[in-house]
Amino acid sequence: MIHSLKSVSTAAITAFCLSTVPALAVTYKTDQGHTEVRFSWSHAGVSVQTAEFTVANGTLDLDAENPAGASLNVTVDANSLATGFGPLDDHVKSADFLDVATYPDITFVSTGVEVTGENTANVTGDLTIHGTTQPVTLETTLTHIGAHPLGGAIDYYKGDWAAFSATTVIDHQAFGVGGFSTGPITIDIVTEMKAAE
Repeated sequence: MIHSLKSVSTAAITAFCLSTVPALAVTYKTDQGHTEVRFSWSHAGVSVQTAEFTVANGTLDLDAENPAGASLNVTVDANSLATGFGPLDDHVKSADFLDVATYPDITFVSTGVEVTGENTANVTGDLTIHGTTQPVTLETTLTHIGAHPLGGAIDYYKGDWAAFSATTVIDHQAFGVGGFSTGPITIDIVTEMKAAE
């Protein structure tokens, strides 16, 4: 009887310990073909203009059972800026604005995650533009996690994926970009990220 109780107790303790071991975070990396970093600004109050950085590499460490513990690290190639008009590209990349020759990278490193809903969170972090770092908050929506819908048809999409959209608003002058204000800059991000193998 005592032996049986000991066996039951040991089994119960083992089961409890196993159930309380946290799941390991999965590391996801951006899929460049399905990642967009867009930004928009007011042109003297006359129209809203948009542009995109076409090269962004990011890593997301995420435990789906503990999203508040997630971390995100992104590097954007500032020279990949594209407005759709060559002379404007050259001007924004010049020393008058981004000065990409001196500051080729824009980076974001998360410092915290506040879960705000079933699929939403505020991701705070340090954004570095033009060599200046400022805290920002990305209002983020997780749009997918798990097997990719195309995984059954296309080998490239096999495995686990995560996808999200995010937005934030910054003052470009706070980063030392430009000699005059165009008002707030809105940054919009969409990405699909594949679990690292």
